[in-house]
Amino acid sequence: MAEDLLIDKSLSKEQQYQQLIPQIEGLLMGETNVIANLGNVASALKYAFEFLWVGFYLVEGSELVLGPFQGPPACTRIKKGKGVCGTSWETMQTLVVADVDAFPGHIACSSLSRSEIVIPIIRNNTVTMVLDVDSQHLNNFNETDKIYLEKICSLIQI
Repeated sequence: MAEDLLIDKSLSKEQQYQQLIPQIEGLLMGETNVIANLGNVASALKYAFEFLWVGFYLVEGSELVLGPFQGPPACTRIKKGKGVCGTSWETMQTLVVADVDAFPGHIACSSLSRSEIVIPIIRNNTVTMVLDVDSQHLNNFNETDKIYLEKICSLIQI
């Protein structure tokens, strides 16, 4: 597949995700290297939706360690239960945060981040990594993002 993504920005967010998913499937098809796949997924999401930051944190012992991402420099390590990412890991639940400043213990990796969604990637009842998406806009994420980002995460083979 060509690496160019075709997203019609005039469509609804849901329709854009519906356009994006087959293209992500094409990027992942036949590639077994998880780092390459994470990098392409992060890039596709950042490009499609112009999010501030999109990336993965991989579980390494008692911490999440920064993996492939797109956006400004980020926190390198996050403890379990700390911030939005660590809390998503600990609870094994997707967290949608409308205003990061209102989230207790939020870790401000970028002062530009205003809202966030974090999806835990669970295999064999264990969180192996999380997808973290930040927006520079308040209340930028909703149930549509949750549904489609969880679906995209389910496509990642680890």
